Amino acid sequence: MTNRTGKLIEGATGKWEVVIGLEVHAQVLSKAKLFSGAATAFGAAPNAQVSLVDAAMPGMLPVINEFCVEQAIRTGLGLNAKINLVSVFDRKNYFYPDLPAGYQISQYKQPIVGEGVVLVDMPNGETIEVGIERLHLEQDAGKSSHDMHPSLSFVDLNRSGIALMEIVSRPDLRSGEEAAAYLKKLRTILRYLGTCDGNMDEGSMRADVNVSVRKPGAEYGTRCEIKNVNSMRFVQIAAEYEARRQIDLIEGGGKVEQETRLFDSRTGETRTMRSKEEAHDYRYFPDPDLLPLEFEQALIDRIKASLPELPDARKQRYVSQFGLSPYDAGVLVSDAETAAYYEEVAKGRDPKIAANWVTGDLFAMLNRLNLSITQSPVSAANLGALIDLIADNTISGRIAKDVFQIMVETRDAPGAIVEARGLRQVTDTSAIEAAIDAVIAANPDKVAEVAAKPKMAGWFVGQVMQKTGGKANPAVVNQLLAKKLNLPG
Repeated sequence: MTNRTGKLIEGATGKWEVVIGLEVHAQVLSKAKLFSGAATAFGAAPNAQVSLVDAAMPGMLPVINEFCVEQAIRTGLGLNAKINLVSVFDRKNYFYPDLPAGYQISQYKQPIVGEGVVLVDMPNGETIEVGIERLHLEQDAGKSSHDMHPSLSFVDLNRSGIALMEIVSRPDLRSGEEAAAYLKKLRTILRYLGTCDGNMDEGSMRADVNVSVRKPGAEYGTRCEIKNVNSMRFVQIAAEYEARRQIDLIEGGGKVEQETRLFDSRTGETRTMRSKEEAHDYRYFPDPDLLPLEFEQALIDRIKASLPELPDARKQRYVSQFGLSPYDAGVLVSDAETAAYYEEVAKGRDPKIAANWVTGDLFAMLNRLNLSITQSPVSAANLGALIDLIADNTISGRIAKDVFQIMVETRDAPGAIVEARGLRQVTDTSAIEAAIDAVIAANPDKVAEVAAKPKMAGWFVGQVMQKTGGKANPAVVNQLLAKKLNLPG
C-alpha cells in the first residue's frame, strides 16, 4: 500500500504527496492497571488510584494483568493481525516528573501483536487498506498540570500504570482526511471489541501523527511527529497544516528536521516540542522483573471464537441480507449502539424503510438535540411500532412525521399518541369521496385544466389531504380522484 498515490498538494515547484502514519495509544478497557490492582475509573480525585507499584516505591514488583493481555490479543484478532506466541516486555528509559520509575515498561522488538490490516471507507466511495505494523502493550505515564499555579507543576499519578495498546500503522495514509477516517474506523473496531472505550475527550484514545512530504514516486521525506492529538478533526487539521508547513519550508530552501511537535487546537498550527528521539536514546532492554509472555494456540482460538460480528462483516450482511446501499450500511455500522438500535427497528419489518427512518428522521433529531443514540427519547421499540402503524394503514406517512415529533417531546408510544389525538387514517371511502366532491365543486377552473394537464391531479390530492387534516389514505384519494376526474389509469 505504500506505493498508492493519494490526493496531491500543489506547491510552488509542482505537486507534492503527503505520507502519514499514526501511532494510536488506546487505553485498555480494564478495571485494574497493567501491573497492579489499582482502579482505572476516570474522574477520580488526583492520586486517589495509585498503588505502591504505580508510584515506583523501592522493592515493588510488577505483576501482569492477564485480562489486559487477553484484551490486547482480542484487539489484534479484530485487526486481522498476527498474534505472536512469544512476546517480551522491555524498559524504555527516560526521565519525566510523571514517570516515577524513570522508565516505562513497554515492548520493543517482540510485541504481542504483529502485522494486520484495517479497511477504511472514504466519503467518495473508495475503500483504502491501511497496514498495521504492530500492537504492543505498555503502561501509561501520569499526568502533569502546568496551569494550576504560577510557579509550580502538579503531578497526578492516577493514570500511571494504566494499560495502553500502542497501535502503529504503516505510512499508508495520504491526506489528513484519510488519517481522520482511519482513526474513526479504528475506534469503531475497538468499541465493537470492548477493548477500549475510545473516549478521546477523556484521553483514553489519542494519536501521534507522523507526517512527511515527497514528490510523487520519490523516496520518503523526513518525518515530524505531532504528539497526543485527541480528536479526529484535530488529526486532520494538524496533518494538513504540517504537510503545508513542510512543503513551504522545502520550497523556501529550508530542510525538514526530524522532530516532535505539538498541535495547538486554538490556532490550528503545530510547533516544535523537542528533537525526535531514536530507539537508542531510550536504552531499551528486557525488563528483568517480567518473564516473556508465552501463549498456547488454544488461548488464541478461544478468544477468536468469542469475537463479535465486526463492522466490515456487519456492513456486508446489511448489503447482502437487507439490500441496503453500501453507504447506508456503512453509516449504520459506524458504532455498535447504532447497529443494535437499527436491528431492533428492522426486526420483522422492511429493512430499507427501517434504515430510512433511522438515518433520516432519527439522526436529524439526535443531531439537533446533540444526543447520542443511547440517549434517544425515541426507543427502537417505539420507532418500530411507528413503522408498523404506517404499514397497516393506521396512519399515513405524513402523519407519521407529526407523530414522531410528539414521541420526541413526550416519549409516549406511537399507538397511544394516535388514539389520544384522533390521528387514525381515514379509509372510509364515503368520507373521502365527500371531501373530493367538495374540492371539485369549489374549483371548476382547476377541473377544466386537469383534463389537459393530468399532472395537476397532485394539486387536488393536496387539497383533499388538507381538507381531511392529512388523515385520508393517499392511495384511496388518488384512486377516487382518477375516477371522478376521468384521468387515465
